[in-house]
Amino acid sequence: MKTVSKVFSAVVLLAASAAYAAANAPAHPAGYVALPEIMKPLAEKGDALAQAKLGQMYLLGSSVPQDDAEALAWSQRAAEQGNRDAEFVLGFMYFNGRGVERDDAVAAEWFRKAAKQGDAQAQFNLGLMYLDGRGLIASDETAAYWFGQAAAQGDVQAQYAMGVMYAEGHGVKQDDVASREWFEKAAAQGSASAEFRLGMIYDMGRGVPQDGEKAAGWYKKAADHGDANAAYALGNLYEAGQGAIKPDTQAALSWYANAAKQGSADAKRSLGQIYFTGAGVAGNDEQALQWYLRAAEQGDIDAQLNTAAMYDLGLGAPRDQYAADFWYYRARELQALAGM
Repeated sequence: MKTVSKVFSAVVLLAASAAYAAANAPAHPAGYVALPEIMKPLAEKGDALAQAKLGQMYLLGSSVPQDDAEALAWSQRAAEQGNRDAEFVLGFMYFNGRGVERDDAVAAEWFRKAAKQGDAQAQFNLGLMYLDGRGLIASDETAAYWFGQAAAQGDVQAQYAMGVMYAEGHGVKQDDVASREWFEKAAAQGSASAEFRLGMIYDMGRGVPQDGEKAAGWYKKAADHGDANAAYALGNLYEAGQGAIKPDTQAALSWYANAAKQGSADAKRSLGQIYFTGAGVAGNDEQALQWYLRAAEQGDIDAQLNTAAMYDLGLGAPRDQYAADFWYYRARELQALAGM
């Protein structure tokens, strides 16, 4: 699986929520209220908009009891008349096995129908499916095409995806400038992931002069939006220093702690390292071992080796050969799985 796909591993193809339904519902006059007693007679007379709306209502359990079978039936009737919202919902239902047996190929075809009618979320979803080869033949180029279609409509996920595609040269020619521009568009819409990637661009000097201050600014925006990777990156930046950003152990500790609180194993290992070496703080083997152990429990190989060594030498805790052997074994096991 490619890196860009991993980035979207947590993205559900359809957020089955009232927010999604509101964002994708057809336009209606002011004061319009979607009530089942109004929708159903219209739907039964063949009104595609009413059929699509009724399908959404049953899918989400909005104003009616949630019922996948009813959602499927009404969405099917609307989709047969070319309603793109219904086509999208059918794509979701087949992709997730809601009311039907899961079928990626059928899901892709319904998303394609909606995408061809300009549905940005369907275009983005179709891009994801081409990227992973879900229900169709994988194609980075076709994935990039559909991401581009959605991004041009302002879809923030697609804008971020285009940034990653250009950064890594998947389906398009590698282009640091284009990558940065797409990340900037997504960041302007509040994408923490895009803000983090912009921080990386300035941190590493990808297509721009290396600039620790700009990197820190973008990392902080992303961290303030809850991005643990950005908080960890800020810890690294302050620990090492870069340009106008001078080394500041206390700031590094603060950002590592922020990332660790969000579950970052890297940050926990880094906290262990700072307390173990006493770099800029009073050395504290007990705290070092606690942080190494927390990272080790999350599968961090370096932390497992450090934990084993500390138990072996009796640092931060009484010497414990059993614990040392256990963590050495866990580390070797993970190294073997990783081909290290």
